[in-house]
Formats: sequence, structure tokens, C-alpha cells
Amino acid sequence: MDGPPDDEEATLFDLLERAILGETRHLTRLDVARESGVPLERLNTLWRSLGFTAASTDDDVIFMDADVEALRLLNEVLELGMIDARSEYAIARSMGRSFARLAEWEIAEIAAALTTHQLDVDDATLEGLIAQLLPVTERLQNYAWRRHLVSAAGRLLLRADVTEKGVPMAVGFADIVGFTRQSRRMTGDELTDLVEMFESTVSTIIAGEGGRVIKTIGDEVLFAADDAAIAARIALDLAEGHELNQEFPDVRVGVAYGDVLSHMGDVFGEVVNIASRLTSLAKPGRVLLNRELAELLKEDDAFRVRRSRTTAVKGYARLETWSLKRPRPPLEGADAEREAEKEARREARRVRREELAAEIRSAPADVLEQISERLALPDLPWTGRGDDEDPTP
Repeated sequence: MDGPPDDEEATLFDLLERAILGETRHLTRLDVARESGVPLERLNTLWRSLGFTAASTDDDVIFMDADVEALRLLNEVLELGMIDARSEYAIARSMGRSFARLAEWEIAEIAAALTTHQLDVDDATLEGLIAQLLPVTERLQNYAWRRHLVSAAGRLLLRADVTEKGVPMAVGFADIVGFTRQSRRMTGDELTDLVEMFESTVSTIIAGEGGRVIKTIGDEVLFAADDAAIAARIALDLAEGHELNQEFPDVRVGVAYGDVLSHMGDVFGEVVNIASRLTSLAKPGRVLLNRELAELLKEDDAFRVRRSRTTAVKGYARLETWSLKRPRPPLEGADAEREAEKEARREARRVRREELAAEIRSAPADVLEQISERLALPDLPWTGRGDDEDPTP
């Protein structure tokens, strides 16, 4: 718990603290270190990792018996050998951040309900609310945590393809188009409604198809799926959301497949970086894929995958992109023949572009300089030379 509030609010704060935690503060950090057997330096680091304000001096009374018990439990977990001392601070940070967000939301909802119903915030009202809500909320949170444990165990403990490089999976971003511009014209309530609709809709779509929401970041959601087809369905549903419901914002989606490292509920690695770059390249209402995901989907009749442009983005001088769409209705007769001819011409043009790009990249430096001078270009970033450098300004 952070430091106590001002004097005029102290009585009410003490009531809340006692009602929620079941006791009041009566221990110093020296008391906690002695009773738990945890060294003082480690105690302070764990306390800050959980997101709480550390004691300023050894005489500050900000701890309780529950804090001593929590440290003893942590030591028991360490003794089981399932986590090591290097991980305990990361676990504490992750738990602290997750529960801090949850607590902020829960208290904000209670405050909104009190305001809506114009209830006086007196001692009796608060005690009654806490007595009713705390046990139920605690049980629901425990239930949700256990259900997610089962899901995570099925994904991570029972898979045979987990390596040091990570777990093969698809990772995608969906980004609201023009969010900054839109938000400037909105009131606070309108912006809240937009973000709430976006988060609730994308969560429903992702979970409904069998994927996972890794996190939402204002105008963007990061999701993951173990199966390529599931990731593709999620991406298309998100990209088509605005067409089906004009209230849902227009989004663009990028998805990549490969080995991904998971850490404290987040995902890391080159695949995540590529998915982010693909999203920045996608047009509104469209989906872009990396080569690995396109290869997994190209034989699936439920999707239409086509090679798109190779372009330079931050960190990648030549990033291959593939578009993902729903399959077209089947064509017959002359229509089918014309479509086949168009597709053949498109493929021929694509092959020729790749051949020209390869010729340019292999051309001598003096020839490239002559081309640059004739075209009045300062350089030719599209030649692919200097792949180790960032081609974007």
C-alpha cells in the first residue's frame, strides 16, 4: 500500500484499509525483515517491484502481518525450485502491474456507480460495499486465473516444438487508422467510448476464433495464435470490422509467423517486429503477412494469398509482404479464362520486377552511379545495397 493520505482523509482511508486487508499498519521494514527472514535490501526491491512506495526510514510503520506472510510464501515457491532468484523481481513486477490495473478499474467502476446513484460515501456505505463485493470479486479473479493457467499449460507445457528460440506461433497487430487525428476532435467521453468499443470488439473476435490478446495499447492490439489459419481468420475479421459495423473504427492488420519468445505474458523477437512493420505498411481494411505465414496459408482454400510489394522499412532493407483476402466466388466459362489470363500477366510482371531488381543489385557501382545521375537521384535505396543500414530516414 502506498503512503497514507492527508489528515482529513485519514479516518476514511483507515476504514478502507482495515476493511480490505483485515488489519492496519503496525510493522516497520526492520520488523518485516526479521519476522520473514528476508534481507532488508531484497525486501525493499520486492516491495518496489510490486509497485508500492518504499519506506523512507526504518521507523516508518507501513507494513502488516499479511506482508510478512506474502514474503514467506515467496520463499516457499523459491524452495520448490520452479523459479529462481533472478526471476522473482520480474514476477513481482508483472503481478504488480497486472493487479494495479485491475484494482484501478474496479475502484473506478465503484466510484462511477456511487456518483450515478448519488450515494453518500460514509463509513456504513463503504463497509457494506466491501463486505458484499470483496469476497465475490476475489472468487471471480481466482477462477479466471485458474482457467488461464489451464489454457497456458496446454499451450506451453504439452507442446513438443518449444525450443530456445521460442515457440512457433503467429503474432499480429491491429491498428486504428488515423487515431491521433480522430482523438483531437473528440471529447473525453467520446474517446473513452471509442477505446472501449475497440477493445471489447477485438477481444471478442480474437477469443472467439481461438487466439489470445497479448495486450492493448490505446489504439492498437497485439494478439497471438498457435495456428496459422486461426490467425488469418482473426486478421480478416478485424480488418472487415468497419464494413460490418460503421461504429467500429477502420483498422489495418499485420501478421507474421515464426519462433516467438514469451516472457511475463508478453511476446518478443523478430517475428513481433516484422508484424509491427507489416501493420504500418497495410492499407486501411487490409491485411499483410510475412513469407512464412503466407506459405502456410497459400494452399488453404479458405484464404486468398498473393505476393505484394517488397519494400524498405525501419530495420529491414527488403521486407517481403503478402496480402490476405477472402476467396473469390468461383468463376465459370469465359470469366474463369479471363481471370486466369489476368493472373498469369500479374505473375509475369511480378517475376520481371524481381529480375530487374536482381540485375540492378548486381550491377557495378559505376553503372549505378550513372543511373542515379540520369534520374537526378541522390542515391538508390531500392537497390538493396547496404542491407545492414536503415534505409528509411
